[in-house]
Amino acid sequence: MKMFKTIGLSLIASSLAFGASPLADKAMKSGLVAIPTDKTELLKLTDPNGTITPEKVALGKQLYFEPRLSKSGIISCNTCHNLGLGGTDGVPAAVGHMWTANPHHLNSPTVYNAMFFVAQFWDGRSPHLEDQAQGPMQAAPEMASPIALIEERVNSIPGYVESFKKIYGNDVKINIEKIASTIGVFERTLVTPSRFDDFLNGKEDALNDAEKEGLKVFMDKGCVSCHTGIAVGGKMMPFPMVQPYKYANVGDFKGDKNGMVKVPTLRNITETAPYFHNGAIWSLKEAVQEMGRTQLGQEISDEDASKIVTFLGALKGVKPEVTYPEFPESSASTPKPDFK
Repeated sequence: MKMFKTIGLSLIASSLAFGASPLADKAMKSGLVAIPTDKTELLKLTDPNGTITPEKVALGKQLYFEPRLSKSGIISCNTCHNLGLGGTDGVPAAVGHMWTANPHHLNSPTVYNAMFFVAQFWDGRSPHLEDQAQGPMQAAPEMASPIALIEERVNSIPGYVESFKKIYGNDVKINIEKIASTIGVFERTLVTPSRFDDFLNGKEDALNDAEKEGLKVFMDKGCVSCHTGIAVGGKMMPFPMVQPYKYANVGDFKGDKNGMVKVPTLRNITETAPYFHNGAIWSLKEAVQEMGRTQLGQEISDEDASKIVTFLGALKGVKPEVTYPEFPESSASTPKPDFK
């Protein structure tokens, strides 16, 4: 956390040095941080431990799209975190093994820019992507694979064994931790810089007048008290904070033991409906107004909500080009799909 804060402050200072506009200056002072344009600075954020290599990314991509990691052999990470759908699945509650809906009615959060979150999962129980990737593979309502099955499947596929040895050495132990950490390496490349970042980085005309007005309202209403930082979200906050959530009865999720819930990123938010942890709201304008009431204790007018939504459109970023991978062949010893 200290490293992220230090880098964020240095990025703000750099932008100010290059003459950011008064509105951009205000945004950065309120805690909003641009995705760096400099690749070296970006890697300090996405790859602080120096683990990313092209070979790891390629293998991580295969595993991210690999349906054989699921018990049924038909569900992958991309099923719920579809890179063509803003990194989500477009349904209120995630659907997994045997068409099982998430028992807590939890919505799939986007994987794009997830490396900028301070914690993973809605209750923040996982510290980083490499740890988070282990959960869905094993969860019964998701991919439903016991650890032994995951490891046996991967180790039975010669092409994967060869790739792991080439990357990690002949003595590599291909276990759940190594598989998940390699998926995490790929996910760290899923960064989506937007016109808003260009604006913070000094390009005054990157936002039009309506978007600038929406940014001003966004800050003046206090939205930045939760949606801040480089992810425009991603930290843990109490929920609800002031008023009860309108759709609290949809599912039974209450946050962590202290009632803290991970704040969704607003990057690419126009692509990731439905909204909130339980996917109960489909309209972005309604989501803005419900958040104002629930978290800020104020009624946001239709006019102001529309202005904020206009600004949020500027957070739609440029996605990295990801081609669908080819997978190595199964062997005679590869465990067969199981639909039980």
